[in-house]
Amino acid sequence: MQGQTKKELEKRQKKLKKEIALVNNLLFKEIKKEKNVLEDLKDINQKISIRQNLINIINAEAKILSKQIAINEQKVIKLKKELAVLKADYASMIFKSYKSKSQQSKIMFLLSSDNFYQAYKRLEYMKQYTSFRKKQGEEIVTQTNTVAAIIDSLTLQKQAKDTLILSEKEQQQKIELDKKSKEKLISIIKKNEIKYKRDLKKKIKEEKRVSEKIDKIIKEAIARANKKVKNKPKTSKKNEFILSPEAKALATKFESNKGKLPWPLEEGLITRRFGTQAHPTFPGITLNSTGLHFTTKKDSDAKTIFNGKVLNILVTSEGRKNVLIQHGNYITSYNNLEKLYVKKGDVVSTGQSIGRIFTDKVSGKTKLIFVLYKNTTKLNPSSWILRR
Repeated sequence: MQGQTKKELEKRQKKLKKEIALVNNLLFKEIKKEKNVLEDLKDINQKISIRQNLINIINAEAKILSKQIAINEQKVIKLKKELAVLKADYASMIFKSYKSKSQQSKIMFLLSSDNFYQAYKRLEYMKQYTSFRKKQGEEIVTQTNTVAAIIDSLTLQKQAKDTLILSEKEQQQKIELDKKSKEKLISIIKKNEIKYKRDLKKKIKEEKRVSEKIDKIIKEAIARANKKVKNKPKTSKKNEFILSPEAKALATKFESNKGKLPWPLEEGLITRRFGTQAHPTFPGITLNSTGLHFTTKKDSDAKTIFNGKVLNILVTSEGRKNVLIQHGNYITSYNNLEKLYVKKGDVVSTGQSIGRIFTDKVSGKTKLIFVLYKNTTKLNPSSWILRR
């Protein structure tokens, strides 16, 4: 966070506070019918992590304020010294002017001139002296106002710093409460470690099976599409779409929007990132996340992130749907839908609702799994969608 401005840190602090509100609303608001301690532990870890990030931001912001306060305090000392010198000079000038007036009036000073030219010079001198006195007085007023303004700014900065310190303490207290809850969950997990490990491995196996099934569907779709192409280019590769000029233009537009593509839902929270990651509770167990896992509010819709065509729809044994949308040689997958608004072959546009996301009746959570492919290669969606 070094080098970031106070304004940037305030923006990040606001974002993290919104994220904490989302965590509380989406992960902890629903009353769970059945305890899933591994899921609960993951949620608490996420909340602790966000709160810790917020504390880091608050501390960084407080350091910037401390530096600004120190600079302004030095400015006040310097300006007060300059003001004291100005006032002393002005007082001396006024006193000398007063003594001069008592000894000889302005009229006598002019009348005692040897000639008209000398009288003119003396008159100009008197005007310049009066102007200088006025300028000195104005400078004292300006300097006094500057000192007062910096002192007011200092007061506000010190109040802002006190507020940040209180906010940091409040977040630290909440982290301590979360850590106590975390310890209780870890204790429960340790008592039934074999069962939880078995359930976790079963879940990982099921995720892998679904992923492999989608991979197969995409490969078959590529093979079918390429079979229809009459004049195949010599450079064409297996498991890669041979694109028509229109499809190539669409893929190019998709690529040009990397990092600017919308989220696949209106509002939500990323609860699992892309890629292979160690399980936070059980050493030796790794999670291979094929995409991003979003948690959102009940009755939320999945929305397509770009113009395209519905390539296929996969239905799981539990009745959950997975919609595959093709954008040239890019494919987006929207998994864990309970109700569909599209069918295979439909042309869809950016932001269009394609289905309602399933809400688990046991956990009370509404989750969307979003996967991005280029041909059959899985990509990290975080690099393609907007940062929130």
